[in-house]
Amino acid sequence: MSAPGDAAPLRDQKILITGPTSQVALPVVRALAAPALGNEVWGLARFEKPESRAAVEALGARAVPADLASGAFDELPNDFDVALHFAVVKSGDFDYDLRANAEGVGLLMAHLASGRAPKAFVHCSSAGVYEYAGNTPLREDAPLGDNHRAMLPTYSVCKIAAEAVARSASRQYDVPTVIARFSVPYGDNGGWPWFHLLMMKAGAEIPLHPERPNLFNPIHEDDYISQIPRLVGLASVPAQIVNWGGEQSSVEAWCGILGELTGLEPRFRETHDTIGSVTLDLTRMRTTLGEPRVALREGLRRMVAARNPELLQG
Repeated sequence: MSAPGDAAPLRDQKILITGPTSQVALPVVRALAAPALGNEVWGLARFEKPESRAAVEALGARAVPADLASGAFDELPNDFDVALHFAVVKSGDFDYDLRANAEGVGLLMAHLASGRAPKAFVHCSSAGVYEYAGNTPLREDAPLGDNHRAMLPTYSVCKIAAEAVARSASRQYDVPTVIARFSVPYGDNGGWPWFHLLMMKAGAEIPLHPERPNLFNPIHEDDYISQIPRLVGLASVPAQIVNWGGEQSSVEAWCGILGELTGLEPRFRETHDTIGSVTLDLTRMRTTLGEPRVALREGLRRMVAARNPELLQG
C-alpha cells in the first residue's frame, strides 16, 4: 500500500478534546478551533487554575470543568461528532490514577454514547505500554509491559488498563475507536526535548539508560495535528491500534542537536533509574496516516526559537 497523501482538515464538526491544557493537546485545540474551519470545539479538564481555562477559551474553545475519575459529566453534551481523548493523570497514586485514566475512559464513552455517539473516538495512548525490548522496533502486536516505572510509577499500567477499557467500551456502546500509541510529541509548546534543553541550560546531568543509544520516535506537533483527520478515519468497532511517532532518534542525538543550536553542552549520566529505549515500527502508521514531514533538526530549532529564543545561536 502506498503512503496516503494530504488529508482534508476537520471542518464544521462538533469536537471534544480532553486534556486541552496539556503540552500535547493545547496546539490541537488551537488548530481545530481556528475560525476558518467552522468547528465547535469543547475542552474538558479539571481547570484547577483559572489561567488554564482562560488559555483554552482564548483559542475559541468552550471549557467544561470535569474530573474523569468522578464520571460526572452534567455540563458536557452528548452529541459530538468526534472525541479526541488526550487527558492523562500521573499523580503516582494507583487507585486515583486508575479511576481517572482507565475507568474514566469507560465512563466518558458511556456518556457520549448515551446521546448521538461520535463517529470516532480517538484514544491517545502511549509507546510506554510496550515491554522493554532494547533497540528493537516494536510493532503493534509486541508484548506489553511496565517500562516507565522508573520515572512514572503508574503510567504504563494505567495506559494499558485504559486501552483495555476503550476496547471493551467501543464494542459495548458501538463507538468507532482508534488507539494511537504516541511516542515523543514535541514542538513550539515544549515536550521532553525541551526539558532536556532546560537541564542543559542548568548544567544538570541528563539520565541515560546504559543500553545505548536511547532510541525513541519524536514527532513534531505540526505532524501529529495534520494526521488527526486520518486517525479519525481509522476508528472502527472493534477498535484499531496504531503506533504514532516520527523519525527514529535518540536522546543523545537530539541533545547533541540542541547543543549545536545553542552552544550548550549536554552532560549525561548512565543509570537504570530512567526510561530505556522505546522505538516503534511505524509501518502501519506510514500506510494509514502518512509520513511525518518536519525534520527533527528543524523542529528542534523552532522549539528553541519559540520557547527560549535567547539561547538560539545564529
